[in-house]
Amino acid sequence: MTHVVVVGAGQAGSSLVAKLRSLGFDGQITLIGTETAPPYQRPPLSKAYLLGEMELERLYLRPLSFYADNKIDLRLGETVTAIDAGAKMIETTSGPLSYDHLCLTTGSVPRSLPASIGGALPGVFTVRTLADVDAMAPQFSAGKRVLIVGGGYVGLEAAAVAAKKGLDVTLVEMSDRILQRVAAPETSAFFRDLHTSHGVRILEATGLERITGEDRVTGAILSDGTTLDLDFVIVGVGIMPGTALAEGAGVELENGIKTDEQGRTSDPSIWAAGDCASFPYRGGRIRLESVPNAIDQAECVAENIMGAGKTYVAKPWFWSDQYDVKLQIAGLNIGYDRVVTRPGEGGAVSFWYFAGDTLLAVDAMNAPRDFMMGRRLIEAGKSPDAAVIANPDANLKDLLKG
Repeated sequence: MTHVVVVGAGQAGSSLVAKLRSLGFDGQITLIGTETAPPYQRPPLSKAYLLGEMELERLYLRPLSFYADNKIDLRLGETVTAIDAGAKMIETTSGPLSYDHLCLTTGSVPRSLPASIGGALPGVFTVRTLADVDAMAPQFSAGKRVLIVGGGYVGLEAAAVAAKKGLDVTLVEMSDRILQRVAAPETSAFFRDLHTSHGVRILEATGLERITGEDRVTGAILSDGTTLDLDFVIVGVGIMPGTALAEGAGVELENGIKTDEQGRTSDPSIWAAGDCASFPYRGGRIRLESVPNAIDQAECVAENIMGAGKTYVAKPWFWSDQYDVKLQIAGLNIGYDRVVTRPGEGGAVSFWYFAGDTLLAVDAMNAPRDFMMGRRLIEAGKSPDAAVIANPDANLKDLLKG
């Protein structure tokens, strides 16, 4: 009987095993996760769950009974320590296991601060797992002072929750502006204004010198000499693909676990999907850190394990919720040279990224119609006239007909 072993019980791993069964795969399936909780959604962790607006069970991607009902051997709290690719065996904390197909959906790990600057002190938190959020949740009480290190989406989402809970919030970003790596100055300015209007102090072009405290966090010294009295620190300085197992097995890496267009690695019996995997995209190679990619790529791998020979075609889109603003992003803005602004009603706005006359991406803030139209245009390979985009009275649906 064919045995598919999936290492990593997150969004990609859960999607992969479910897709295999829905396609009629009747072999053995084992899904292994290091966490003790069944596969769950990560995005709500730093938003609805941390705010107390979502119960634990609602985080779960599927009821625990789903795995038993579908004869999926779900092993929680178990760690894979090594892969013997030649023998098609893995070593786990509960013993060895053989496979016919091995799928690495090992996700990503958050970057941490060096212990030399206080990064290991109690009271320093990252936002990645359920355990991370459960550990920091008791700190979120009105009047407490928090420093958030990193002005990406994770840091901004944490800042929004803290501000809504009545905390005293300071956010530092080493780059010249928040979201510099992922968004245009227009989007950065929108969210800077949003956060400052809610009382968050944003310090750009400012680094963290060190965190102070003996037995736990009591403060911080910033690169400009500013000193802060603090109760805790949240670190949101990016993530790294989970490649350790693949590297140890001799699987080829390139900004993650390198796969072909079908999701297969340099070892024909090993596949990869989700945050950990890099794949061919428009003549280059990318790695996407998003829920839609984790689902779509994992399902494509499941189809190809079944012999479909299907090329994975990514359709990048992302989202972020901060206060009463929903940001939706379609496409990838890599290589843009201008941004066109489309104003909406009630403070809604969208920013459209172009390279020359080619539409690359759209950032839509409380503008779901702009997001949907932009996404459809990008996926159809259509690039509208910038003057039409900038005209709020223009009907975007007409652009799809051209």
